[in-house]
Amino acid sequence: MSAPVLVLASGSRTRAAMLEQAGVTAILDKPLVDEDEVKAAGRAEGVSADIVAEALAELKAQRITRRHPGALVVGADQMLECEGRWFDKPADRAAARAQLLDLRGKTHRLVSCAVVVRDGERMWHQIDSARLTMRNFSEAFLDDYLDRVGDDVLHSVGAYQLEGLGAQLFHRVEGDFFTILGLPLLPLLGFLRVHGVGRE
Repeated sequence: MSAPVLVLASGSRTRAAMLEQAGVTAILDKPLVDEDEVKAAGRAEGVSADIVAEALAELKAQRITRRHPGALVVGADQMLECEGRWFDKPADRAAARAQLLDLRGKTHRLVSCAVVVRDGERMWHQIDSARLTMRNFSEAFLDDYLDRVGDDVLHSVGAYQLEGLGAQLFHRVEGDFFTILGLPLLPLLGFLRVHGVGRE
């Protein structure tokens, strides 16, 4: 029996690279999802960031499962919360700077969720979180950091990439590295092996 087709319901270069580097080939298909609407509904209902991340991950997978009959479709999402506030990917450099200043010297939580759907049926999900504490860096350091990373700062919910220069922003990191990058990768790989993607 041939291995099932794997589809990543995402436009995230980081998530795609994580799967590829782990030896897993996936088709990329970015769904159209109004994340702001889902987050606003979550805030209005008073639900946790975990619940919103799970809802967004499943919505992304469900949006494209019809286009890929029989395929395992992976939806993923990440939420950042600090002191009761949820943060989004910054729209521009000024927003990234303001966000990093808000997070400076504080501990925040990153929640990553993955959901696997086949033909509209949810088969599996995993929610993991990590705690990250930023150091009390200077504004001069921050401006230099933003100059050096450029537009890459706009591709992450935290306005940093821990796998690169963003590591310089932190004092302490507690949690799984892959979860911080946006995907609970090891549990996902375990599920995929059981379902014929990779070897047991």
